[in-house]
Amino acid sequence: MDAYTKPDWLRSVLLTIDVQRDFTVPGAPFLIPGTSEIVPTLQRLLTAYRCAGLPIIHVIRLYLADGSNVDLCRRESVEGGARMAIPNTEGSQIVKELLPSPSIHLDTETLLRGKLQTVGDKEWIMYKARWGAFYKTRLEEHIRELGVNTVVFSGCNFPNCPRTSIYEASERDFRVVLVRDAISGLYERGIGELQNIGVTILTRDECVKTLRAL
Repeated sequence: MDAYTKPDWLRSVLLTIDVQRDFTVPGAPFLIPGTSEIVPTLQRLLTAYRCAGLPIIHVIRLYLADGSNVDLCRRESVEGGARMAIPNTEGSQIVKELLPSPSIHLDTETLLRGKLQTVGDKEWIMYKARWGAFYKTRLEEHIRELGVNTVVFSGCNFPNCPRTSIYEASERDFRVVLVRDAISGLYERGIGELQNIGVTILTRDECVKTLRAL
């Protein structure tokens, strides 16, 4: 860390990425290994952010059943009937334990129009159409309006959406933090590569301790 990359916690936002039931719940058809195991870690991290009064954005995927908004590498599968994060299905919903209220459901009409769904004080859900959370979304505009300069990443599944989003944040000159035990699919070489571009790697407990000190 240096003066330009050191996290500015009071101006930070926590992103959870794709922690949806289709990818997380044991027995789900598209379960991503290691994702269900990070849910308790994410819960504690989210609680710390809420207690600190800092913003949280839950970033999700939604795949239309006709495949029209799906990445090319998955489009044929969805067109063929794969029911993966289909709007208004239980599998598309965020894991309840991570939300401020278990009664919250995705407002898919709002999300697919590119708008953020408010789910709590300084807490939103946002839909992304591709790997990167900044790609053709309002994320950058929204968090800059909040005065954010530090983006903290957690969720599913490091090699795909989190990693892409981290590089997008870095190239927009945000300070970046990865919570290593709050993200699935992480591996040592990836950690080293992120450190080389100035990403701060911390554990959940290190983040929580810092947030409590605020």
